[in-house]
Amino acid sequence: MAIVKLSTTERRRLSVFFTCLGLAIVAWIFTTLSSPLPFIINEALVYKNSPQKKAFHPLQADTIKITIQGTGWQMLFSKMKPDSKPITVDLTPLESRNYVVLSSQLKLINAKRDANQQITAIDPDTLYFDFTNRLTKKVPVRALLGIDYQKQFAISGNVSIKPAYVTVSGPADRLQKIDEWKTDSIKASNVNESIATRINLQPVTEGNLTIYPKSVQVNIPVDEFTEKTLDIPVKLINNHNYDNVKVFPQKVKVTFTTSLSRYKDMSDDLFEATADLDLWRDHGYSTLPVQLTRFPPFCKIVKVSPANIDFIIKK
Repeated sequence: MAIVKLSTTERRRLSVFFTCLGLAIVAWIFTTLSSPLPFIINEALVYKNSPQKKAFHPLQADTIKITIQGTGWQMLFSKMKPDSKPITVDLTPLESRNYVVLSSQLKLINAKRDANQQITAIDPDTLYFDFTNRLTKKVPVRALLGIDYQKQFAISGNVSIKPAYVTVSGPADRLQKIDEWKTDSIKASNVNESIATRINLQPVTEGNLTIYPKSVQVNIPVDEFTEKTLDIPVKLINNHNYDNVKVFPQKVKVTFTTSLSRYKDMSDDLFEATADLDLWRDHGYSTLPVQLTRFPPFCKIVKVSPANIDFIIKK
């Protein structure tokens, strides 16, 4: 294969040629991207001024295609780093009809957008809605907790939520599927005292639903926990033949954790320990395991000693 040898002058000329070619290509790309260029992107829809006496269901997707009169640079950056700006649609026309024409609201929509991000066309231009009777329903509020407690501290009682119920309005078929409404997550770390905060409810994601109120007061009792041990009598269950059964021992030691504020109130009558005689009759157990069938809320059982008891059936 022949190798072309170039002189110093020829190599210099060739280098200048490719340099000029590269600069020309860069200039062409820059000029092209700087020129006006319409491009299409997807945008989400959000609604305002929903009809108060009607429930509605959109008959199309909650995103639309919009044509923006921008530049090639804007089109390029929109592909690389999408800058979502939801389109706000005024639903006032639904008071008298079942559709909204977006082009009639285009001037108001563009007024909220940058001058170099003006919308020239929308697809679809007309949004249609299905109407049903609007109903209301009260559902309980559930607080989402993301709390990390300091060592030996924990939640010590029921979470208080005020109001405990919120009113949800919307179509009957949609309300049937709603049994509760969650709050935004309550997050905290290294907690060693009770929490009282106002938290927003999770927002409505459908335009045909509304909730009231939109925030609630949440109180979370927090206390330091310590261990306590009590002697709990063992209750024999399923003695169907009323046999004379003697159990050994008659009491077991139950070790549990409880909050300091409730420590003095923890007594044996708040606990119930049972042993099932059916385990001997039906399965041949020689000792009976002890089960705690009742104990106070927010107490954590550490151990039961002994875990199994002996028994004698007297004839």
